[in-house]
Amino acid sequence: MSSETLWELIEARAAATPDKQMAIDESGQTMTFAKYRERCEVAAAGFAGLGVEPDDVVTWILPSTFESLVLAGALSRLGAVQNPILPIYRHKEIGFILEQSQSTMLVVPRVFRGFDFADLAEELTAGTDVIPIVVDPELPGGHPDDLPPDETGPDDVRWLFYSSGTTADPKGAMHTDASISAASDGMQSGCHIGPDDKSAVVFPITHVGGLVWLFNSMQTGVELLMVEAFDPAGTPQWLSDHGCTCAGAGTVFFQMYLAAQRALPEGERLFPNVRIFNGGGAPKPLTLHGELMDTFGAPLLNGWGLTEAPIATMAAVDDPDDKLAATEGKAVPGTRLRVVLDGEVLGANEEGELQIDGPMVCKGYLDSSLDDDAFVDGWFRTGDLGMIDEQGYVTITGRLKDVIIRKGENISAKEVEDVINTHASVAEVAVVGLPDDERGELACAVIVPASEERLTLEELGSHLAATSLSKHKYPERIEFVDALPRNPTGKILKKDLRSQFS
Repeated sequence: MSSETLWELIEARAAATPDKQMAIDESGQTMTFAKYRERCEVAAAGFAGLGVEPDDVVTWILPSTFESLVLAGALSRLGAVQNPILPIYRHKEIGFILEQSQSTMLVVPRVFRGFDFADLAEELTAGTDVIPIVVDPELPGGHPDDLPPDETGPDDVRWLFYSSGTTADPKGAMHTDASISAASDGMQSGCHIGPDDKSAVVFPITHVGGLVWLFNSMQTGVELLMVEAFDPAGTPQWLSDHGCTCAGAGTVFFQMYLAAQRALPEGERLFPNVRIFNGGGAPKPLTLHGELMDTFGAPLLNGWGLTEAPIATMAAVDDPDDKLAATEGKAVPGTRLRVVLDGEVLGANEEGELQIDGPMVCKGYLDSSLDDDAFVDGWFRTGDLGMIDEQGYVTITGRLKDVIIRKGENISAKEVEDVINTHASVAEVAVVGLPDDERGELACAVIVPASEERLTLEELGSHLAATSLSKHKYPERIEFVDALPRNPTGKILKKDLRSQFS
């Protein structure tokens, strides 16, 4: 099913399969597509009553719950610009985003994972025109008859997704309903999702991939298995009990599924209905596809993309095993990829920067000064190093960007370095990502000490806790060197550090 906008998709799906179950959560609550549409309209009327108008920017931070799905649909009905933020962000990042995006409203849970978001919202909006809304647990409601007509177009900017990228401040990528729908189409091209599928939503719904699944649910009728907070001890079995067929969503989750299966008595199957392990966002071991096939009999379907261009490549269910193990699939339909080095477009199996021209690419950054570096002749520069073989399969080999990808989330090395450098015992520091089976990468601080005193990891954690840096960005490892390796122009050779300490 295809349509112009998310709201049109919601209406079309509710009309086509009104009684089909759309989602279930861990409490046993269920929701049909017709009920979803109804709840979205009630919430839309509630937010309209609070002053939300078309093109207003609404920043929201909610876990992967029914309320988050309804909020996305409600704001789509109103033609607002949605700015979903990952729940790992804290005061520094959220404050910057609220100001740059000129948000009119901040929607948060009261408490999630032990953190008081209501207090954070109150602090960040005090003295501003931003309206804080605490979902505890209900969304605002109203009468749908009072709603204005829906006049959103598919190419209107309707989404802001922020990524830390390689700079200290987050970067806001401007997306449309059409670009997010195109990302869903790309995923669909490889995964072949249908109304009989049940997909695990085990990562933050506020990630761009979470909203891709909302679009895909409207397009295909797939049921969403909503997990508010992943629990390695209980979540895999819950997904199994509810017939999970699409077991996303990345390397760290796949490894936990394998561990959960190995912990079962011999002969018991964790995922008897699983069809695919779909994911991306982090490096994968070459052995992972084989392990999943041997253990569950289902393939690993990885895709590759960025916040600015989600799902540009996708592995397919009929790809050969060697390609599923070692590559990120091919460019999705309607998308062109090229490999460039020093301004020259390279041929097959040559390594360079991957660039994208496709319908899932964002319209640019909210800070338009970033666009000149991000786009060249209409192609988006990903900053990722890779190669494309003769058959079109893409292999990611590294990154031009100085960013660490931990559990699928970007960490700006420069931002962490800037904070560590304020410690009196640090003369210089370089933060690099090192391969890690659990996280994909871990952050390692390579420090030149200012004296004979050696900073411990605990002391570094205490220093960082006194700043506004989010905890997920803290280094998990420290190494000490007499001097950082540099090239003739003085640039630190982080590649050498990664090689030395991996």
